[in-house]
Amino acid sequence: MDDAYFMGLALELAKERKGLTHPNPTVGCVIVKDGKIIAKANHERAGMPHAEAKALAIAGDSAKGSTLYVTLEPCVHYGRTPPCTDAIIKAGVKRVVIAVLDPNPLVSGKGVERLRQAGIEVKVGVLEDQAKRINEDFFTYITQKRPYVTLKFAQSLDGSLATKDYQSKWISSEESRNYAHKLRAEASAVLVGINTVLRDNPKLTVRAFKWEKNPLRIVLDPKLKIPMDCNLIKDKEAKTIVITAVEDKEKIQALEEEGVEVLLAEHENGLLNLKEVLRELYFKEVMHLLVEGGAKTLTSFLENRLFDRLCVFVAPIILGEGVRIGDLGIRKVEDGIKLRLRELKTFQQDVFLEFVKE
Repeated sequence: MDDAYFMGLALELAKERKGLTHPNPTVGCVIVKDGKIIAKANHERAGMPHAEAKALAIAGDSAKGSTLYVTLEPCVHYGRTPPCTDAIIKAGVKRVVIAVLDPNPLVSGKGVERLRQAGIEVKVGVLEDQAKRINEDFFTYITQKRPYVTLKFAQSLDGSLATKDYQSKWISSEESRNYAHKLRAEASAVLVGINTVLRDNPKLTVRAFKWEKNPLRIVLDPKLKIPMDCNLIKDKEAKTIVITAVEDKEKIQALEEEGVEVLLAEHENGLLNLKEVLRELYFKEVMHLLVEGGAKTLTSFLENRLFDRLCVFVAPIILGEGVRIGDLGIRKVEDGIKLRLRELKTFQQDVFLEFVKE
């Protein structure tokens, strides 16, 4: 029996729900008997049945004596749903193949132990690296108690995010912008600074393709300057959270009447404390945060080393003096932020580069 093949199918099922299960991981499950797939399923949303429970329900009595492939260790505790280990044992599954252990202390290793105690053969580590990557945001969220942070921007060949007069539409191609919407779709929330709101009046929704939800929209607005008529307030396609240091009760009330949530955070030299911002968003169950700009906001995240992934669209255009990433306090080359190139794609004439921190 080719464990890697069936686990690969389970991983593809997990990918289908990427971005839709937060704050839960995305999980796929395939049940095989006598070399044939008898059931397959994925976890749809938080609060709904887990992939294993769904697949077992599809398989019914046929699950007895089968092999169950799952991309993440089955849960052994009661959360929003019952333990999957109990359902697997009750169904009479003979063998369970797991891609990666769950980092949650309530589960980690305990699911495997529970299954083995019930006499079920368990194999762990099949396509483990692929499984970890699919749920890298979940792993960070659980182990570091903060959102997984992706920084995303488009730049000219000579490193400008916009012209000297802050014009940036459009540096990147339409294909690149469509892929940027895919990055939005996979995130729990999209974050921009107030200057981006004032200059570009964005909607920050997923519009390039049909998708089941829009991410939360987060605005870093230290002085609470957000206009009441901007798209992030008037457009109701997604919820907006404004994070500020100004306790203007009248403005806050007006925003709340429009359905906008306002959070207060500490600030220093006109900049919000990003660690506190991430902590607040963690408690809001923001598992994956996509930071889209502008330059000041991106610089702040880079300066504080508060990111996990960097996604850059490089367009074949030269703008000369323009808006760029600011001073990060780096004076020696050896002190620069070290990155590892993980993926390279082309969109029309643009080059897309995905980096992770070393």
